[in-house]
Amino acid sequence: MTTTQKIKITVKTIVDSPLEKVWDYFTQPKHIIHWNNASPDWHSPSAENDLQPGGSFTTRMEAKDGSMGFDFGGVYQEVQKHSFFSYIMDDGRQAAVSFKKVPDGVEVTETFDAEMENSMEVQKSGWQSILDNFKTYTESDAKLVRLNFQILIKNTPAEVYRIMLEKPTYEEWTDVFSPGSTYIGSWEKGSKILFVSLGEEGNQNGLVSKVVKNEPNKHIDIEHLGELKEGVEIMEGKEVEMWKGAHEKYTFEGQGDNTLLLIDLDSSMEFDDYFTGIWPKALDKLKEICEKRNG
Repeated sequence: MTTTQKIKITVKTIVDSPLEKVWDYFTQPKHIIHWNNASPDWHSPSAENDLQPGGSFTTRMEAKDGSMGFDFGGVYQEVQKHSFFSYIMDDGRQAAVSFKKVPDGVEVTETFDAEMENSMEVQKSGWQSILDNFKTYTESDAKLVRLNFQILIKNTPAEVYRIMLEKPTYEEWTDVFSPGSTYIGSWEKGSKILFVSLGEEGNQNGLVSKVVKNEPNKHIDIEHLGELKEGVEIMEGKEVEMWKGAHEKYTFEGQGDNTLLLIDLDSSMEFDDYFTGIWPKALDKLKEICEKRNG
């Protein structure tokens, strides 16, 4: 009887950040989705993580053009907070990640069982690229976190979609964010749209954005490209980098005569707490308007 010993591959990097921060950014889903890709044409639109022995994790990995994708997941075996965790992947391979303080920051080391479909070089290069992305993300000042909100509205997806986007009612529910909120442009796919807050003197401030996807009554995806400051579109600079590439997505799921409205948006770390507090209030206002129109 013979046994085949699995080949182990190790990748590592040193992150110039505090240990607690490195651990949180590596393990929290709102951060994972921003660094977990091996090349610029791939991304991770969603992640779930129950970080405890016996807990499971799943990260969705997809090509940005939608041509392919897969779920990467597994079950945790051992977890030592701020130090180490190990897991078994869905295909049975084992992996471990360690975090060690060193003079230049925190050394993150990943060791995993190789699979048989790709060469050792390709596998090591791919995992190292993801780890390098993690280092860049964690050390960068311009960070985005993914926030999720949802609300059940007693009205059809078609009506919620219409009321949410038509300018008079849009201005009504977004007034919660800032008095005088409106938009300039079109909701058509590929169109430029400005999300504007009118100041006391009529100055236009807000975001320059593009409608990436619009499936009527189903889904909207907006990408923020720049900043609008006193009516001037600013597409480069430090403040713009905080928002550039951030997405805001609305999904309308029919549930009988009701609609489950799902909001997924990228927020800068600076506005994380603000949006966490204000978005539920805005959705409550939208729900009130939709259900009043349904009465």
